[in-house]
Amino acid sequence: MASPVSVYNSNSLDSHISSVSRDSLKMEPLTDVSLLPGEDGVIEKEVIYICPFNGPVKGKVLITNYRLYFRSSDADLMVTLDVPLGAISRVEKMGGASSRGENSYGLDITCKDMRNLRFALKQEGHSRRDIFDLLFRLAFPLSHNLHLFAYVTQEKYEENGWNVYKAMDELRRQGLPNNKWRITFINKSYELCDTYPTVLAVPYKCKEEDLRRVAAFRSRARIPVLSWIHRENQAVIVRCSQPLVGMSGKRNKDDERYLEMIREANDTPKLTIFDARPSVNAVANKATGGGYEGDEYQNAELVFLDIQNIHVMRESLKKLKDIVYPNVEESHWLSSLESTHWLEHIKLVLSGAIQVADKVSTGNSVVVHCSDGWDRTAQLTSLAMLMLDSHYRTLRGFEVLIEKEWISFGHKFASRIGHGDKNHADQDRSPIFVQFIDCVWQMTKQFPTAFEFNERLLLTILDNLYSCRFGTFLYNCESARDQHELRIKTVSLWSLVNSKTDIYLNPFYTPEPNMVLCPVASMRHLELWVSYYIRWNPRIRQQQSPVEQRYKELLALRDEYLKKLEELQLSDSSPAPRVAHNSSTSNTSSSNSSTPSTHCTHLQTPF
Repeated sequence: MASPVSVYNSNSLDSHISSVSRDSLKMEPLTDVSLLPGEDGVIEKEVIYICPFNGPVKGKVLITNYRLYFRSSDADLMVTLDVPLGAISRVEKMGGASSRGENSYGLDITCKDMRNLRFALKQEGHSRRDIFDLLFRLAFPLSHNLHLFAYVTQEKYEENGWNVYKAMDELRRQGLPNNKWRITFINKSYELCDTYPTVLAVPYKCKEEDLRRVAAFRSRARIPVLSWIHRENQAVIVRCSQPLVGMSGKRNKDDERYLEMIREANDTPKLTIFDARPSVNAVANKATGGGYEGDEYQNAELVFLDIQNIHVMRESLKKLKDIVYPNVEESHWLSSLESTHWLEHIKLVLSGAIQVADKVSTGNSVVVHCSDGWDRTAQLTSLAMLMLDSHYRTLRGFEVLIEKEWISFGHKFASRIGHGDKNHADQDRSPIFVQFIDCVWQMTKQFPTAFEFNERLLLTILDNLYSCRFGTFLYNCESARDQHELRIKTVSLWSLVNSKTDIYLNPFYTPEPNMVLCPVASMRHLELWVSYYIRWNPRIRQQQSPVEQRYKELLALRDEYLKKLEELQLSDSSPAPRVAHNSSTSNTSSSNSSTPSTHCTHLQTPF
């Protein structure tokens, strides 16, 4: 087994490993555990998994530099766990050396993906010290000056997923630049705004100096820039952060004129400014120097969308986890679900995106912002674009949408997820991106033929949001990714996805290029995403739709028959070999030569 020191090249870890039992390091990895290239086993130990569904289960746990893997030793009860270390939020010791009671001494592990794990160990000889210390270091590498696994993996794929999104290519696809909108590289060194991408689309009339003055009046210098333009009516979705109005009600003529340029670009009668926040929160932000656009912005209307902040969303998901893991309470299920307010938040996000899409589809340009423009703003713009533009509903188009609206425009993935960070109570943590994927899932349920990708893609995205196996969701912004050479030193999630697209495709997909989706955002039409939030409960059996399963079987059968038909056609078209005949055979063949030979193939199908 490879030494973990060779993987991490860390003197501190080296000295720690030397204190670990030599026997445990010499153990062979559990059989049939398929390790990734660059993944090395570090420690293996006999433990008891306190399974919330089956009770205590004896087995072995293997910890590598990427995952925690458990397999039961009881042949009658097969239990396996495969948890990427990046999905671990918290590791705690359970009980002490003097703890009484069966299985009261061990480890408690809280995960980010809606499950918790508990392992019991023998109490003698500080048996958990080595496994606790190693797990704590490997699960939170950044807190111990170690590398995330994405920088260690040796995985190779034919396609480079980092090439999926190129800002200029996507802007050209939208028909930009044109006589109303231009491309600026004012942010090429991240000097204007360190959380924005380097390529920005802005009104044609504005000058670079105008952009600098506007940046001074927008939170974090996140100026209004174009996200999407309607090809026919030229209405646009523009995103930004809140204006720095403050308690004194400051004004900025350059910012007011800049928004007027956005309105004039397609002669929108009134520019609609969608503020994602509840109005009371927007007013409160004035006390910290923020605020919202007032009456001084002429030819503009302000609409508050009442979407709560990151702290409310974090608490809501915690409540949801409490009612779905480990057990689902059947008797009070509906009232318990309602008390979490999770679906209510999903409804408000979807409803806001519907309003944005509706305005744009009727020819009215919109500006979208929240406080800093990297959480609720990203939810609203990306969902509205998904409704308006069928390209984003294809597999590769959806990858582009995530790269563009979330990754390049600076959603704070590192802060919201806490990759490799031991500070589980960090107030910056929040499931904003999970909410977005949930909203996408709700749309796929309402429009089952409109999306080229299936639920498996959404689950894969969320699993790798935490895993730290790929570089895609690491760091808070593009400038940080450039600084850490992310695209050079790590692999993109899209490399994996695009290497086996067939498993992520929706068999019911029907392309309709100009169709605008109008989902219904009412509680009656929304449902809890059981396949994600309750998937760890073996009693909640997730079965594929029988219609979908049968449809896939028929598609496979069709492909098989088409292949056979192609083979037969090829064999028919190949020239027959020359054969020497005797005279009687020659006569027979010549007499039949006037009759064309026919080759009939009967294909029976069990349709």
